[in-house]
Amino acid sequence: MGSPCSVQFFSESQLKAEEVYSQIIGRIAGLEMRYSRYRKDSLITEINACAGTGIRTPIDHETFALLQYAEQCYQESGHLFDITSGVLRRFWSFTNNLVLPNKKDIKNILPLIGWGKVQWDSQTIYLPYVGMELDFGGIVKEYAADAAVGICRQAGILSGLVELGGDIRVIGPLPDGSGWSILISDPSHPDKAAAEIKLAQGAVASSGDYERFQLINGVRYSHILNPKTGWPVTGMRAVSVVAEHCVVAGSVATIAMLKGSNGKKWLQNTGLPFLCCQNDGRIFNCLQVVKK
Repeated sequence: MGSPCSVQFFSESQLKAEEVYSQIIGRIAGLEMRYSRYRKDSLITEINACAGTGIRTPIDHETFALLQYAEQCYQESGHLFDITSGVLRRFWSFTNNLVLPNKKDIKNILPLIGWGKVQWDSQTIYLPYVGMELDFGGIVKEYAADAAVGICRQAGILSGLVELGGDIRVIGPLPDGSGWSILISDPSHPDKAAAEIKLAQGAVASSGDYERFQLINGVRYSHILNPKTGWPVTGMRAVSVVAEHCVVAGSVATIAMLKGSNGKKWLQNTGLPFLCCQNDGRIFNCLQVVKK
């Protein structure tokens, strides 16, 4: 998953724990193998390689379900959550670049972005223009956390949590019935906590620019890019959301970041507990629901 991950759970025996852990690792590895844009043999790479060739790529039920979820996020975000926007990475690397991309280059690549252009159904998918790409990076990590919890519960594991790259899905409460203590970082001081919550069920996921960004000529540029303009979003530094499923918490947090200065109001309308930090450093803690 390209980031630190951990699984913690209570089991009746070491043998069962090892079996469940092995299943979890296998499931997560399988998802990464199918949906990673970094693998030359992944399904995503195959789909992208066929862009503009007239060749439709077969998909299975799970991939179709993920595409349906991507469609839902696209619509509910006002077309800001767009899994075809990964092509912008060609000009925004967020590694050692100290120069802004050329505005003309950004403008010229925008026609390759647009979920509405993708041709797909329950059996196949096709990207109609050479150079178009799909990127499941904003969905699959959180989906993998939910899948891992499903494996645990099917095996009778009722207490534990799964953390993939800082996004957490709780299997169930601690053996004494209390919730797991989860700290949410202060984006202005990442080594400090802005809030602490206890979760006995559900998930918490975060999105922000405090770990990945570029500082160019004294200006901070977020790694979260607006697919309509091709430029980094502004208005929010970080968002954390609590929801029943990790994939929902993660996508809601990302959409709020994409909404920029309108993100806080949009979050309030979702009815989900959240914490957000604006660019001016103000923190709004609306984690009013603490599951114990």
